[in-house]
Amino acid sequence: MFQHEVSQLPPLILPVVKRLITRFKESCDAIDSIARRVKSCPVPLENELVQVFAGSDFVAEQFISNPKLFVELVDSGDLWRIYDTDEYAEMLARLASSELAEQEFDAALRHVRRREIIRIIWRDLCNFSELPEVTGDMSRLADAMIQHSLDFYYQQYCQKLGTPYSCAGDQQNLVVIGMGKLGAFELNLSSDVDLMFCFPESGSTKGGEREHDNQTFFIRLGQRLIKSLSDTTCDGFVFRVDMRLRPYGQSGALAWSFDAMESYYESQGREWERYALIKARIVAGDLKLGEQLMTRLRPFVFRRYVDFGVIESLREMKALINREVRRKGYEENVKTGSGGIREVEFIAQVFQLMRGGLEPSLQDRRLRKILRRLNEMQLLPPNASTELMNAYVFLRDVEHRIQAMEDRQTQRLPMDELGQARLAFSMNFDGWDFFDVELQEHRRNVRRHFEQIIAPPDSAIENQSAKESAEVKLWKEFWLELVDLDQSSEIQREAGTVDSENLAIGLQGAGFSNGDDVIKCIGKLRQSRSIRYMQEVSRYRLDKLMPVLLSLLSLEKESLRTLERVLPIVEAIARRSAYIALLLENPEASKRLVKLCAASPWVAEQLAAHPILLDELLDSRTLYQPLVLTQLRVDLQQCILRIPTDDLEQQMEALRHFKKAQVFKVAAAEIVGHLPLMKVSDYLTWIAEALLNCVFQMAWEQMIEKHGCPMKDKQTPCDPDFIIAAYGKMGGIELGYGSDLDVVFVHNASINLSTNGERSIDNVVFFARLAQRIIHLLSANTPAGKLYEVDMRLRPSGSSGLLVSSLSAFEKYQTSKAWTWEHQALVRVRVVVGCDGLKQRFEAVRHEILANTRDEKVLRAEVAEMREKMRTHMSSYEECMLFDLKQSVGGVVDIEFIVQYSVLRWAYKHQNLVTYTDNVRILEELSNSELLPKAEADQLTQAYIAYRAVMHRLVLQNQKAQLDLQGFEQTPFCEHRENVRTIWDRLFSQN
Repeated sequence: MFQHEVSQLPPLILPVVKRLITRFKESCDAIDSIARRVKSCPVPLENELVQVFAGSDFVAEQFISNPKLFVELVDSGDLWRIYDTDEYAEMLARLASSELAEQEFDAALRHVRRREIIRIIWRDLCNFSELPEVTGDMSRLADAMIQHSLDFYYQQYCQKLGTPYSCAGDQQNLVVIGMGKLGAFELNLSSDVDLMFCFPESGSTKGGEREHDNQTFFIRLGQRLIKSLSDTTCDGFVFRVDMRLRPYGQSGALAWSFDAMESYYESQGREWERYALIKARIVAGDLKLGEQLMTRLRPFVFRRYVDFGVIESLREMKALINREVRRKGYEENVKTGSGGIREVEFIAQVFQLMRGGLEPSLQDRRLRKILRRLNEMQLLPPNASTELMNAYVFLRDVEHRIQAMEDRQTQRLPMDELGQARLAFSMNFDGWDFFDVELQEHRRNVRRHFEQIIAPPDSAIENQSAKESAEVKLWKEFWLELVDLDQSSEIQREAGTVDSENLAIGLQGAGFSNGDDVIKCIGKLRQSRSIRYMQEVSRYRLDKLMPVLLSLLSLEKESLRTLERVLPIVEAIARRSAYIALLLENPEASKRLVKLCAASPWVAEQLAAHPILLDELLDSRTLYQPLVLTQLRVDLQQCILRIPTDDLEQQMEALRHFKKAQVFKVAAAEIVGHLPLMKVSDYLTWIAEALLNCVFQMAWEQMIEKHGCPMKDKQTPCDPDFIIAAYGKMGGIELGYGSDLDVVFVHNASINLSTNGERSIDNVVFFARLAQRIIHLLSANTPAGKLYEVDMRLRPSGSSGLLVSSLSAFEKYQTSKAWTWEHQALVRVRVVVGCDGLKQRFEAVRHEILANTRDEKVLRAEVAEMREKMRTHMSSYEECMLFDLKQSVGGVVDIEFIVQYSVLRWAYKHQNLVTYTDNVRILEELSNSELLPKAEADQLTQAYIAYRAVMHRLVLQNQKAQLDLQGFEQTPFCEHRENVRTIWDRLFSQN
């Protein structure tokens, strides 16, 4: 028996396993029935037993001391099957409900634990299970042990002390929170279980000999639960219990009420406790109420902003671990050593803490799922997720093989030759050298990614040019003096005084043209309330960030002007250490910040007003590549889906933040030259369309929920027979950075029917309220401002008309009552939201109206008259020696009127003029149809594009769309203006 299988073992392991097999046979021979059963073992089972004995002295000793356990496991078939999810719970439920004394119950728990650990080790060493099964079985076993121990002792203590009730009379039970690997379903073979105990409400016991407050009851229950699980008896132990993660650690109360837990984390919670709570899970007790507690604690763990401050906190935590590893000589620890399991966990958890509040999918407790999600979100470098995943699985397998040897909590690699040979064999390698090569490769991969993500960013600054390094050194030397600058401009320091004159000279040498002005700017910043009342952690980070920013600012041509734009941003984030950390941890983001602020005061103002936009600076791939319409719609939908449907306030804030982020990307791309003018307008228009579509869906769903769906006939609901038509710049796909939305609402539902809900209203009233809801969602002022200003004056009958028109009413008005200028506006109308059927009917109406035959003389006179009225209402910019790019003679409006006049004049026989709504393509059609000479069409197009390009640039410079006429003749705009004037005069001359 076993001779063939043993002979296949490596020479170093062979004697050890032979001795164990011999002892096992002797133990079996002592019991005739067991001896006969073992001798009949098939060859595959013998092979498995040898494999297990080679990798686990613990299993071997258990079988030697109790061969009946081996036979029972074999006969049950449990060694070769996967357990159902609830199998442990069902197994222990029978145990907890039995009439056992406390010692008998505890002994029974230990027997179950021993049997199941052997089964898990067997399946692992024989390669029947993979990592998810091993850790999942261990976690479910622990859950069941804790739950049923609690059930057993809760009944015991209710009999001894009385049953705990809240002040309101609700019976109370303990809630057990599993932390760390238990919480994440990643428990290893010989792990402690990290627990916290809590209970829903304060109150007292009833039915006992005397009354106890609930905390006393649950502390005593918790103590007995710990003893039941962790005491080592002649039968062993169940799980070692670690309670040090509770509030105040070992000095804190063993059990806390929900309110006390929440209050502690709100007022005193530390960064490492956020880290610990990532994996927290309710594992036993009142599960339903426990989930309510986790919901209450979630804002402490996952912040509603990108929290880069956690990087430094985790870095400090890892440094402490590294020092402890070096002190104890644990470099060969696969968990805490370099490139070990802990570093993989830190990589995943730093992103969870940074972004989990904004990305709920990162709140998952399971590390491997987080790594996959980080890869999908492109937050890790290419292949990093795969390398980290492979390393994690390999290292956890090694951890389990090490622990399987003696059922001992250790992650240290064996240092002796025999131990190394047994570990390599259990990991299916031909020898230690082959095993070590793969182990080191995985550890190097982990270490490389860890250093890229969590290593200090200082090296990025230190590796810059010598000149820049000198500037960094200068500001590290002077910043502490600058922050103590008082109104008399004297700079105090402990070792003496540095005067402002020497400091100004140093600044000029570093690249600032006017050192005195720089000192004044920073002195003003220092006196601001935000700086004076900073928390210690924020001050520490700011003292590190400022030299970096100032060294970058000194490289700019307009260094002082750029400094004046950047400092309000610093002031805005001064008391939000997470934003300071964002810039400190990402040198490239700091560079982009300075470059964009140097190019545009508008960008600087946006960042100062909305620091959340700093997150967009992190990745140049996304910063300078705005999303197209389809991507915008998908991303926006995902953004809204993360927010509870009943949280309208948060939804409105999310819409506004989404818009600001997307518009910011467009501005950044334009500033660096990645987007030409026409594309800038396209992207800004697409952003508005995506938001308007989302707002419509939100408003529609809210109205449907409240009133039901409008009916088309007695059986058919509308689908939804509503559109939003965009006029002006949005209709012409020509939106600018601060453009309003000119829109008109149209429906096509029956005016004689009502909605089908319990609170039914007339269809007409429904659509009117729907329009009001849309306008409110767009234009309501929230902490993040308005989404868009909405202009409804172009609807039929203007401000005095109905908010929503039926299609028939819209057509009737446009046919019989509309003024010529309203038909001009119709040239630039485009349906942007709504059902396709009504959209097509609306476009047919628009086409028919624009293609009507008109009296040429009357049309020319009315268009010219309308333009003259507009001019008289505007101040005379020329008299002020200014050329207004939009309103002045020869400007943008003249070009738009020429285009609109041409469409209304010729569309009756050239219907392709109605196809497009933007001026550039209409001008192209006018040229192709030979309605305008090609030279004139090209001149108008060139002028229009040139005007709009400079208008965009002026917006980003916070300047009005006006040019100084002094020296105007020497610019291309003079020629553009004269060309537009000439064409205007030709078309609208009275002769």
